[in-house]
Amino acid sequence: MAGELKRGGIIFLKLDGGIQQAKGEFTYNLGRPKRDAIVGSDGIHGYVEVPQVPFVEGEITDHPDLDLNEYTTRENMTLTLELANGKVIVMRNAWYAGEGTGNTAEGNIGVRFEAISGEEIR
Repeated sequence: MAGELKRGGIIFLKLDGGIQQAKGEFTYNLGRPKRDAIVGSDGIHGYVEVPQVPFVEGEITDHPDLDLNEYTTRENMTLTLELANGKVIVMRNAWYAGEGTGNTAEGNIGVRFEAISGEEIR
């Protein structure tokens, strides 16, 4: 019973198996098609599907060993985001898609990774 009610909290972000110093909130999208309604003057006609880019986005903490130039040019990575509820988000052949902007107040660096596809493992 313990842990069955946990929905959020501690997460682990790994790139090619190396753990990152993730902080704060992360968002993710598995890249499934988005459905948009087709609306006519006489009502709803149906929907169209449009692709979405799978992504994982959040912040990491900067540290002396982090080479920001190398980090922001990474590609062909395997990314895992381990959630507090036991789920794992996996993206293969991922690339860095963020701006590479750092913040000096707490050493934050915004990160965004995108891929061709994403999956959720339970």
